[in-house]
Amino acid sequence: MHGVVRSVCISERKGTQKKPVSSITLIPGHGIEGDAHAGNWHRQVSLLSYEKIKEFKERGADVSDGAFGENVIIEGIDLRSLPVGTRFRIGGDHGALLELTQIGKECHSHCAIYHAVGDCIMPREGVFTVVIEGGTVREGDDVMVIEADKNRAYTAAWITLSDKGYAGEREDKSGPVIDRMLREAGYEVVENILLPDDQTMLEAQLIRLADQRQVDLILTTGGTGFAERDRTPEATINVCDRMAPGIAEAMRAFSMTITPRAMLSRAASGIRKKSLIVNLPGSPKAVEESLGFILPALDHGLDILRGTGGECAR
Repeated sequence: MHGVVRSVCISERKGTQKKPVSSITLIPGHGIEGDAHAGNWHRQVSLLSYEKIKEFKERGADVSDGAFGENVIIEGIDLRSLPVGTRFRIGGDHGALLELTQIGKECHSHCAIYHAVGDCIMPREGVFTVVIEGGTVREGDDVMVIEADKNRAYTAAWITLSDKGYAGEREDKSGPVIDRMLREAGYEVVENILLPDDQTMLEAQLIRLADQRQVDLILTTGGTGFAERDRTPEATINVCDRMAPGIAEAMRAFSMTITPRAMLSRAASGIRKKSLIVNLPGSPKAVEESLGFILPALDHGLDILRGTGGECAR
């Protein structure tokens, strides 16, 4: 799949509209030289399809290049349809290399375009990338799509639910245990989040991680007990398309060999699109025991979700 760069844009300060420039310099692991959104994070360079901008203009909107906050406008590629992990080679075999890390974005405060015409396409159609190999990109450069490597490491994210932890009154000791175990098992940990025991906030993050970042495995710790604010299972059930109850049941059965209080766990596990979501206990000891028990068996399920594994039946 090939496309062509129609325009490149930058903004030197956040909160200001991006402006077209003659060329941009991409720096590996950083983003665009001189752009306010460059940095060590997963949204270094934003891309938007020229065709989507054209459709928007045909509705009567008068917008200039960069008005949606996009760095690179590309013609000939439906960017929104590509999965996370896709790479873009811009400017020939020795040109810059970008990797897709997020589809769309949250819109917390509507931009000037939204206020003017009642809509903005960037949250729906924009995609975000990191710079793998640097180079100079300008209008007219060829863009080649490289399919995501299905054998790449699984991605993972973990979320700690704790009112006291979120308020800074308690150190999160369970999250770092999850992080260490995932990395030791070969996972690429792309995000870690600390939230209060708030069901709405958790649902929003689970949806974002599954839909926009397309994380393979999302783990939560905390909020699975009997307390009134323990709502992690409810949030998980609400966002999942299909449940995978065997995982949570297996953790409870294993934990019952250690303590009868394991029967009080309300942890859930399920699937949203191609992401597996699993609720872990809240204590570091229980996290290590439960995750250590289920982690070796998850590869097969994740392979099936990714499309690289066969079914169990013969």
